[in-house]
Amino acid sequence: MKAPEKKIKLKEVSLPAFPGHCDSLLKKHLTAEVWALLADNSTETGFTFQQAICSGLEQPDSSVGVYAGDEESYRLFAPLFRPIIEDYHGSLGPQPQTDFSLVALPAVTSEAQARVQSTRIRVGRNLANFPMGPAISRGQRLEVEGLICDALQNLPESHQGKYFSLSAMPKEQETDLVARHLLFKNEDRFMASGNLMRDWPEGRGLFLSRDESFSAWVNEEDQLRIIAMKRGGDVKAVFALLADGVAALSEKLDFSFSEEFGYLASCPSNLGTSMRASVHMTLPVIGQDEASLKQQADALGLQLRGVHGEHSASEDATYDISNQMRLGVTEVEAVTHLISGINHLAALDIEGKPKMVGDL
Repeated sequence: MKAPEKKIKLKEVSLPAFPGHCDSLLKKHLTAEVWALLADNSTETGFTFQQAICSGLEQPDSSVGVYAGDEESYRLFAPLFRPIIEDYHGSLGPQPQTDFSLVALPAVTSEAQARVQSTRIRVGRNLANFPMGPAISRGQRLEVEGLICDALQNLPESHQGKYFSLSAMPKEQETDLVARHLLFKNEDRFMASGNLMRDWPEGRGLFLSRDESFSAWVNEEDQLRIIAMKRGGDVKAVFALLADGVAALSEKLDFSFSEEFGYLASCPSNLGTSMRASVHMTLPVIGQDEASLKQQADALGLQLRGVHGEHSASEDATYDISNQMRLGVTEVEAVTHLISGINHLAALDIEGKPKMVGDL
């Protein structure tokens, strides 16, 4: 006679408490059944489920609330991670192959160009066969830094520059680079709760091209953030600059990639292309009503932030506007979506009053 399956008695399952008001995807999807299934699990690198959800528990205003410590996190913690990924991205893979082709990109309209102050496109990467930031050891982080520094020597001449170790960087230089949005800092409480700030600033640094248009952040939220940035709204030129840098680094480094989830990132929001293509855009008319503008952006599949990044405020009707689509699309598709969106917002701003997408 087959023994009956053991059922979870919900009254015996004590879910962790979320302090204050919390609308994170972690809180939404961490059910009693999931907690009972995963609470005591850990990956082969020693990364625990408790560590994976710590940031979301300590920071109630998290939007996602979980971090992955390694590739195995996405498999072992799948009962929680998969519904979070599907909720955030709208679907699950498969992820198409990398595509940085330029010919299909639409033009940025003159009206949008006039409103865009700067363009920034970045991708995140983590090295295969290493734990990611939340689980990496001190020695492994230093090894990753060394491998990336070696690979940076392979960049084309147009991208060449200098690597600056944060451990050796004068405070004045660090302050200046942070103020100009060229360098990350150690004040992110979400990342601190996610175990990403250990041994700061050791093993971390910034590569900056001579003209400061191309950079690489080493061992921030992901082990490598590859960034292209220029003044103005020539999105195609920024995309091309990034593509050449990514291609050169990919020749020397092996990145973590999943056919289902694309490039693996420590935060599930950055899966897929792991690309964030953004502009700082001034919308003097529709930007005066931030709630309405956010509705417009959401309807267009765009993310609206303040000019200093997530959880910051806008300044003088200037916003950071970026693509939400990362998983299940190519790089060129994500950038095309951004261009179409900012062209649309510029047209609405000219009309002088906001309209919902369905009204046009």
